Amino acid sequence: MCGIVGHFSAGPVNQQVYDSLLLLQHRGQDSTGIATAEDRTLHLQKKVGQVREAYRTRDMRELVGNIGLGHVRYATKGSAVNLDEAQPFYVNAPYGIVLVHNGNLTNTRELTDEMKRRDFRHLNSSSDTELLLNVLAASLQENVGRRHLDASGIFDAVMKTHARIRGAYVVIALIAGHGLLAFRDPHGIRPLVLGRRPVTEQTAQAARTYRETYGMDQRLPEQEWVVASESLVLDAGGYEIVREIEPGEAVFIDESGTLHSRQCARETTLVPCAFEYVYLARPDSVMNGISVYEARLRMGEKLAQTIRSQVPDEDFDVVMPIPDSARPAALEVAHSLGKEYREGFYKNRYVGRTFIMPGQEVRRKSVRQKLNALPSEFAGKRILIVDDSIVRGTTSKEIVEMAYAAGAEKVTFASAAPPVRYPHVYGINMPTAGELVAHDRSIEQIRQILGCDHLVYLGVEDMRTAITESTDIPDLEMSCFTGEYITGDITPEYLDYVAAEQES
Repeated sequence: MCGIVGHFSAGPVNQQVYDSLLLLQHRGQDSTGIATAEDRTLHLQKKVGQVREAYRTRDMRELVGNIGLGHVRYATKGSAVNLDEAQPFYVNAPYGIVLVHNGNLTNTRELTDEMKRRDFRHLNSSSDTELLLNVLAASLQENVGRRHLDASGIFDAVMKTHARIRGAYVVIALIAGHGLLAFRDPHGIRPLVLGRRPVTEQTAQAARTYRETYGMDQRLPEQEWVVASESLVLDAGGYEIVREIEPGEAVFIDESGTLHSRQCARETTLVPCAFEYVYLARPDSVMNGISVYEARLRMGEKLAQTIRSQVPDEDFDVVMPIPDSARPAALEVAHSLGKEYREGFYKNRYVGRTFIMPGQEVRRKSVRQKLNALPSEFAGKRILIVDDSIVRGTTSKEIVEMAYAAGAEKVTFASAAPPVRYPHVYGINMPTAGELVAHDRSIEQIRQILGCDHLVYLGVEDMRTAITESTDIPDLEMSCFTGEYITGDITPEYLDYVAAEQES
């Protein structure tokens, strides 16, 4: 899971990309990068750490241009602290391309071999983003000398790229001297949304001054464009949401600001990742036409029905969320069950999201730094704790211990998602079954590990219904809950390979 954004602006783009990455920080905190295009010159800055602390004024001044892209990284492949693994990635031929992506490729072994034997391209990292960039570059290379590179030629290259790569991916790329490209995998697993806003007279005046200062083309576009992982970026920037990028589709915004689009995959189906709605996305985002906040409310309503059927009413007095992503579900659980809603855990907002921190020991230590239990809310009470999900069990076990230590008489723990039993290989850091507390364990066995009085999970079908209600989305990517992998290429041998790579 990462956050990506691309901006096409009339004037300077660096601040717009920076502001967008701040809004996407919840999607990754290991590293960040920004690239801009000044006509045919590309500028690039990559940093370890979070956005606000990473960039200095001198860095921003070097990011000249009106087209830009950015990335916040949550490491699922490669090293979390190695700057060489951070995005964006750059290749100088053909044209000069800089690229960011969110997701995971699942045929990296085959592609790595092809890069050496077929494409004669050198890879300098273990990142699948660098692989993807070189596949796209090789596809574009086939057009060199045949014709002027236009939208049609770019879309032909994207079609060839789709044919060679497998997995989950959304991509944004700058092609020097040509424009901004974005495309989405044929299953639409990872999110990408397109927005626009008009160029106002005030914006135009500032843009002309900026362009004159840097000797740039004085022709201004009529529209400014953005593509981003989540719609909240568009809301905050005053953009109109045009639509989601369709599965398999590519959009290209040329240097004049004209938008081109084409379907570049032969077979497509929209199967978005369920975990985006469970945990990853911010609640104020809309993905694939579904409000994340409303989906979490519906998951809470379904969870309440399950709790009612499994836990005696007298075994809990109050409902408490684990802040922040579980709050909508907990509110709806309390409302549906007619129980008092209380906030007993308080969050230190200067500690990042524990789920996306690299390393189990780091996560365990950070739970106590991140959350503090208020004893007056627990003493002598029977508590129902609602969390968005239980993955490794580390955080959940610590939270149960904190509740008892604060004086709780009984603790029921409820997950607004089903048991996470299988590795996730499409861009979320759940690559090995051995890390997952629910793998090959019954609910009772998990309850004993967590140490709570009752343990309740939302059912798979209830989650599916809650998320897709009143939509025409045929299904969700739910492999970590069901073990069914939508791309059809995930074998036990591949999962063993991924696990071995993770441990090495």
